[in-house]
Amino acid sequence: MRTRFRSALMVGAAAVLGLALTACGGSDSGSGQSTQAQAPARTLTVSAAASLTSVYQQLGTEFQNANPGTTVTFNFGGSDSLAQQVVQGAPADVLATASSKTMNTAVQAGKIQGEPVVYATNTLQIAVAPNNPKGITDLASLNRPGIVSVVCAPAVPCGAAAEAAEKAAGVTLTPASEEQDVKGVLNRVQTGNADAGLVYVTDVRSTQGKVQGLDFPQASAQGAVQSYPIGVVNGSQNADLAQSWISFVRGPQGTAALQQAGFVTK
Repeated sequence: MRTRFRSALMVGAAAVLGLALTACGGSDSGSGQSTQAQAPARTLTVSAAASLTSVYQQLGTEFQNANPGTTVTFNFGGSDSLAQQVVQGAPADVLATASSKTMNTAVQAGKIQGEPVVYATNTLQIAVAPNNPKGITDLASLNRPGIVSVVCAPAVPCGAAAEAAEKAAGVTLTPASEEQDVKGVLNRVQTGNADAGLVYVTDVRSTQGKVQGLDFPQASAQGAVQSYPIGVVNGSQNADLAQSWISFVRGPQGTAALQQAGFVTK
């Protein structure tokens, strides 16, 4: 009886031990499968025009959520500077400018894969303080005595657009400063350091009422409406991810966000 009892105990102990080992083995296997399922960490670097700041930051978050393991980093600035940076070899996977002219700088240098795609356009407005305390009505108003106006530098797309609008209106502005990107102009108006500035519709909208935008006829003149091209940078180590970003920006989510921001999408 004792012998049979001891044998039963040994069998039971062995069974328990076997179950424990099986459970441990199953746990390790499941952990391995989970690790394999995790997407590799990747970083996408997007160099984009300053006027894209708000909408691209929003889309960056949405793109990351849709692509686990992906981090989107942005380099915002004047389109001419960004194009020159890409030409000089600065790290970037995507280049998105605010004019075809600045994009062509990178294209002609062989820095863009294939043909860039134009996916949106943007139009100028005169940015003023809320309720327009200076009573500005048009471009000519900006030359009135006591009015401090600012524009973008001519090399920047918003500066080229301003020049085209001036030519169409027969007006030559005398701005207090020429900023290196449109956000610089917007900041001068928003902080009260300028009475008015020429920025894009999208920039005015991004302030959520802190700046008022005034339409003027010459904003639709030839050369004043700016096209927004985008392309994959040659030499990118994440060309497939860069192309996914472009498809995302041009897709339903991107189009909706761009339109809400004030862009006209293609």
